[in-house]
Amino acid sequence: MTESESEMTLNPIRSHPARPAPATGAVMEIVTYRLIDGIDAEAHLADARATEAYLRGTGAVRRRALTVDEDGVWTDMIEWTSLDAARAAEEAAMSRPEFAAFFGAMDGKTVDMRHCPILWRMD
Repeated sequence: MTESESEMTLNPIRSHPARPAPATGAVMEIVTYRLIDGIDAEAHLADARATEAYLRGTGAVRRRALTVDEDGVWTDMIEWTSLDAARAAEEAAMSRPEFAAFFGAMDGKTVDMRHCPILWRMD
């Protein structure tokens, strides 16, 4: 093993950039949150499904998944064609009636939303 290979093995953080150059195009919106106490999980899923027609109608959603872990943390992941499309849809969704119950079930203190450029995907 050469000295440079040994260095990479011992210190991979120094050998690789912390963040690759951002990709243009598709982004993943990742929102984590908890439900307000007393909100029924099945009702929340129904509220999520009620947002599907609008999201599909934007033409900018590639896929969406909603999960919940054993600690009650929900994760809503939406792949958008672009960050601009995600932001425009989000702005419009705030005033759409089909989103009122879905957003209203979220404990606002726990909501964390971010958009990440998709650098690689395994289908």
